[in-house]
Formats: sequence, C-alpha cells, structure tokens
Amino acid sequence: MKVLYAIQGTGNGHLSRAKEILPALMNRVQVDVMISGLKADIALPFPIKYNYDGLSFVYGKNGGVDFIQTLRKNNLGKAIQEIRECPVQEYDLIINDFEFVSAWASKIKGVKCISLSHQAALRSKKVPKPKHQDWIGNVVLNYYAPCDDYFGFHFFRYDKNIFLPIIRHEIRNHEISTQGHVTVYLPAYSDQKIVQVLSKIKEVEWQVFSKHTLESYQNENIKMEPVNAERFISSMATSNGVLCGAGFETPAEALFLLKKLMVIPMKGQVEQHFNAEALKQMGVAVINKLSNKNIEKIQEWVNRGKIISRDFPDQAQVIVDELLGHYLNLKFTDSENNLEFSVRNQ
Repeated sequence: MKVLYAIQGTGNGHLSRAKEILPALMNRVQVDVMISGLKADIALPFPIKYNYDGLSFVYGKNGGVDFIQTLRKNNLGKAIQEIRECPVQEYDLIINDFEFVSAWASKIKGVKCISLSHQAALRSKKVPKPKHQDWIGNVVLNYYAPCDDYFGFHFFRYDKNIFLPIIRHEIRNHEISTQGHVTVYLPAYSDQKIVQVLSKIKEVEWQVFSKHTLESYQNENIKMEPVNAERFISSMATSNGVLCGAGFETPAEALFLLKKLMVIPMKGQVEQHFNAEALKQMGVAVINKLSNKNIEKIQEWVNRGKIISRDFPDQAQVIVDELLGHYLNLKFTDSENNLEFSVRNQ
C-alpha cells in the first residue's frame, strides 16, 4: 500500500506533528512526503519527495497576516499547474495536513483524500468558537484544502473525529525545570514592538525567539535570539511561562510542560481565534494584542498566572492505525497487549 502524506509547510506546527505521524505511518505502509507553502523553521528528518509552492499566508510585523505580501508571494497560475502535475493518482490514500495542492488534485482526479490536521477539528459544531465572525477565515477553513473526510486535533476531544494534540518526543522526553525566564514566540510582531512593550516589565528575563533577526543580542532584560528548534525547546522546558501566539502546537506543548501560558491570537488568522476561545475557556490568559494598553495584564500574568494542567498521551501510532485500518482495510497486531485487530470500510 502506498500513502502520500501531504503537509502544509507554513508555520512550525504542521511539521512538528509530522515528525511523530511519519514514523507511525512508516511502521505500516510505504509513504512518500509532500510539502507546500513557505518553509518553516523545523526540518523534517525524512526524505521529501515533492516540494511545491502552493498557496501560503505571509505573517507581517504588526500582529497579523500581511495581505499585500501574501498576494505578492503567491502565484495562482503556478499553483494551478502544480495541482495538475501532482501525482495523487499513484497512491492508495492521501493523508492531508491542511495542504493545498494535494487536496485539490485529489478532488479533481477523484482520489481518496482524508484530512488529519488541527484545522479539521474547527469544522465541528462542538468546538468553542470565537465571538466575532471572520468570513474570509471561514472560507479558508472550508475550501483551502477540501477532503473526503476530516479528522482533527484539539485541546479536548470535543467530537468523535477529534484527537488530542500530538506532542513531539523532543518535548515529551525533555527534563522540566523553572529557571525564572519567560519564553516568547510572537512571529507576527517586529522585534522593535516586542522590546518596546516587554521592556516595561523589568523583573523577569524575556527569552524572545524571533523570525526577524539573524543574530542573538541583549536589550536590558530581553534576550533576542533567531529561531532555533533545539534552543526554543530548551528555553520553554526550563521557563516559568510561555508567551506566544494562539497557534496550536506551541500552546499544547506549553500545557504539556506544565508552564503557565498567555496567548495573543494573530489578526486575520481565524484558526488562532478559535484556539484562543478554547484556551480562554480552559483558564489560559488571552490578550487581544501586544500593546502598552495590555502591559498591566501581562504584568498580572507574570506575577500571578496559573498553570493549567493537561495530559496528552502518546497516541500517534494508535491514530494512524485507526485511519489506515478504516480506509485501507489493513490489519495490525498490538504486540504489547498481544491483540490482533482490523477495521473494515463502512
């Protein structure tokens, strides 16, 4: 059996999850990997067979999506050509993590394509929803990567087709401590904005990981570093807290590491507003933007923020086996419990 695992390359979350999903797939079937979109800061330790440009959103420096740069960076004509050329017909199943090219190629060519992504969870009527409406964002969620069936990840199992977050082993196996600093990852804000706001709160060391700098430097109690996966994990695991965007993987990892968490949803990113609402209902601190008006809220969180405990068991292989059993009629043996099982198409 041949499976194509197609991954959205914009942002780090999709690739973080792929580092756990791919080995589970490789344990069962022959797998080829495809990535499209602007490349993230995390490298996959597996061969990538197909690289496409696809369509991506470009983050700005003022807390949101830069729509002008998004239009400039994307080439719709080339994306359509990539859809035509994408060889989805050579595979028994496409597993799609919110990836544009393979989803539309599968739809046009009549190939079975299932979604396994965080975005898929947001289609459920049972997940917490943001109060404000974003029709552009909802169009993106529904039509960017259309699939035949949808399986999602979220902070809770709100619905039957929703799984708990996949935590990469680098996080799962890291020693946890508290060394006094706060880890910051806000890629949609400029370094100048981050320094201008956080420098007002002086009794804590801020370790900021920035997509906008190539060198480390110190500005009073703020340490700026270029994004580095290993350093970021180490900083987060030894921090007193994490201040980040309202993406999915980083907040999930912070919760798993038992770190107090504050999130700032990105403007123009509907997924982050869904996440912020869910996190707020869990008791996580949420502010609408990084600004001087929110310094008191950040200060309060630094001084008295609470840790929200969430346990996310390692279930990557279980999830993969469930999906492959259902869609490819494969039979697997659970050697640990000496069980043999198969799931048939319905």
